[in-house]
Amino acid sequence: MADEAKLWVNRGEGNEEGEFFEFIVPAGEGMVVLDAIHWIQQNVEPDLAARWNCKAAKCGSCSAEINGKPGLMCKTRLSDFPEDEPITVEPMRTFPRVRDLVTDVSWNYQINKLITPFTPPDTPQSEWRWQQEDGERSQEFRKCIECFLCMDTCHVLRNHETEYEFFGPRFFVRAASLEMHPLDQADRKEQLKYEGGIGYCNINKCCTEVCPEHIKITDNAIIPMKERVADEYYDPVRWLWHKLRGGRYGSSADGADIAVSEEAKALDQRADSGGSTGSGSSDSAGTTGSTGSGSSGSAGSDGSAGERKSTR
Repeated sequence: MADEAKLWVNRGEGNEEGEFFEFIVPAGEGMVVLDAIHWIQQNVEPDLAARWNCKAAKCGSCSAEINGKPGLMCKTRLSDFPEDEPITVEPMRTFPRVRDLVTDVSWNYQINKLITPFTPPDTPQSEWRWQQEDGERSQEFRKCIECFLCMDTCHVLRNHETEYEFFGPRFFVRAASLEMHPLDQADRKEQLKYEGGIGYCNINKCCTEVCPEHIKITDNAIIPMKERVADEYYDPVRWLWHKLRGGRYGSSADGADIAVSEEAKALDQRADSGGSTGSGSSDSAGTTGSTGSGSSGSAGSDGSAGERKSTR
């Protein structure tokens, strides 16, 4: 390994485009990008802003884009890159920059509030029973450290300009962990279809590739949720059953009532009549219930829009 490493660090504030500054950093065995950032703070630029906490790849705080790829600075070694090439370090582009390498990820926590929480059966906990294999299905999703690298790399959040909202891979994982819980009683299919916009995901697995915990986000979370939504809303047998019972809305295939919001009905009826369902959708399940632009996120359950994407 070379004795020095060249870093190009993008600095700026707010919605500024930012500018790359070059730093020559002493390189030692086992050094990671976060070590180099700390050296710059201590020896050259004490006002360089960077977020970090555990330095053990478990808190998810030091997310950044390193040579254009989302990753954790504390997990990315300097020795992973060619010695004769600079290493670029930028903030996550999907979220608004606060300063230098720090971004505002508060939009994610607002989205988390929208997801229907765990709804246990109305029985004493002493009577709860389930099989081990059923509990293991959602254990993988518990490894998420909320680094939001999957949200950063998701092209729907990053690039698409759509009039509908999109929860993003992190919160499809959360929804899957709840939906697959053997004791959960809630039904989140309508929320995933309309409010979450799960149909916009075209399952190209970019979120899985950048996950530091190696969660199979696409295969084990998103695809099963898309299948559940498709079964409920696009299965031809169910469609015929709904028609026989007086329309698409009001009952499921097993005769149980379905609570469908008026906004959701309006969106489906507009699609049935040949109206626009928004650009960028990979299937008709991609329509959602919100009307904010793709560059904004929901700021709460009241349906108001909040800032999400950076204008850089």
